[in-house]
Amino acid sequence: MAEAKAIVFVVDDDASVREGLGSLIRSAGLRVETFASAQEFLARPRADVPSCLVLDVRLPGLSGLDLQKRLAEVNIEIPIVFITGHGDVPTSVRAMKAGAVEFLTKPFVDRDLLDALQQAIKRDRAARRQEAEMAELYDRYEALTPREREVMERVVAGLLNKQVASELGTSEITVKVHRGRVMQKMRAGSLAELVRMSERLGIRRANAG
Repeated sequence: MAEAKAIVFVVDDDASVREGLGSLIRSAGLRVETFASAQEFLARPRADVPSCLVLDVRLPGLSGLDLQKRLAEVNIEIPIVFITGHGDVPTSVRAMKAGAVEFLTKPFVDRDLLDALQQAIKRDRAARRQEAEMAELYDRYEALTPREREVMERVVAGLLNKQVASELGTSEITVKVHRGRVMQKMRAGSLAELVRMSERLGIRRANAG
């Protein structure tokens, strides 16, 4: 359970609840930061380590569901575990449909919360890993010259070297050189791998129908 670098954020307007949850979460080897309102939490810069949010549904000002919506609007992805003393089915369904990891009604079993936090942090860690991989992939693509990108677009679309050469008005030998550089810069071991990379990058031929 211990994720020494992970942070759990707790947003609850009840000081005793914040204190109790803080002690429980720290006992599981996790760092914790508590906030009395959604506005307080929003004022904090995004964490640069795996994290999740324990969020009370009913809060002064922005409610828990409002905060969930606000985070989505500004593209801040953080797994949320909702807690509430006033659980109802429509609210829990709304929260879960919007991506919440869990919806716990007070009083809940400590283990249920800790299990939910473990799941949430695991989800955030995976999302951050994927985000880092995509950033690296974009960096590789940005390193290609305009002509190398033109060659890549056509190669992954299934064109042969001579067809690429014809479209670009160059020689087949030159296309082979560019293609080799594309494979090297993108660190693709095969054409199939290059195709998968282009799909992840959303690359489409400019003149494709």
